[in-house]
Amino acid sequence: MTVSLHEKRVPAVARLIRVVPGDLLSRIAVTVLGLIFIAALFAPWVTPFPADATGATHPLEALQAPNARHWFGTDGVGRDILTRVVFGARTSLVVVAAVLVSAVLVGTMAGVVAGYVGGIVRDTIMRITDIFLAFPAMLLSLALALVLPRGIPTLIICVAVTWWPWYARLAASTAASIGRRGYIDSAKTLGVPGPKIVLRHVLPNSLTPVMVQASLDAGGIILVIATLSYLGLGVSEPTAEWGLMVQQGQSLITTNWWVVTFPALAILVTAFCFNVLGEGLRVSLDPRRAGK
Repeated sequence: MTVSLHEKRVPAVARLIRVVPGDLLSRIAVTVLGLIFIAALFAPWVTPFPADATGATHPLEALQAPNARHWFGTDGVGRDILTRVVFGARTSLVVVAAVLVSAVLVGTMAGVVAGYVGGIVRDTIMRITDIFLAFPAMLLSLALALVLPRGIPTLIICVAVTWWPWYARLAASTAASIGRRGYIDSAKTLGVPGPKIVLRHVLPNSLTPVMVQASLDAGGIILVIATLSYLGLGVSEPTAEWGLMVQQGQSLITTNWWVVTFPALAILVTAFCFNVLGEGLRVSLDPRRAGK
């Protein structure tokens, strides 16, 4: 029986780890995201003017058009836009990772407990998620950002608070379905403790849809982060962040187009690639395609 239980819970996790979306567009998205991750990770070494991301200014070089020295041009105080776009990727990806980890951990654990235990526990957890879902996500994020000090921790809190209920609902429905399967009943009959069943069998088999949803949500989180910073509620100077860069360059769009265009393109490309990757994972992990 131990072997059969193990066989039941391994495929879902193994498929998630080994899956690679097979269509060309998904592979391109993975490649682009990989390059963005590498550039963000090694930003101090791959950017031409790393000091421009930490407060340095060069007034005499302000608003230079793209050229051989500054490939993306310079902003209103002479900072290299390419450097700030790359460092902005680091800021956005750190916030996205922190939001997804915290939202997935809280939401998945709450949902798995609710779905497996059921009864009053499920009702209580689901009512709590309903309270959060009753507020428009962006409105709740804005309200929190208004009362908290500006900075990266605030961005993480504001976005994660609005995202975890969706994972709780998804995990609850998946865990409830898994809890009715025969191998779970067999484990209960053998006297396996409830927490052990949840951690070893229910939780691993609930991760696949959650991870697919997380990959789809990454693009949306990028947009929310940029929106908050654009509205002046995210990070503050001199931190490089795409939404903040767009906000600073919006008045120059008709005269110095490069100041706003390159950070806006960074937001667009990154969010699009995350959405394509998430859709590719959703299709690849579709149970109806398992036998194909």
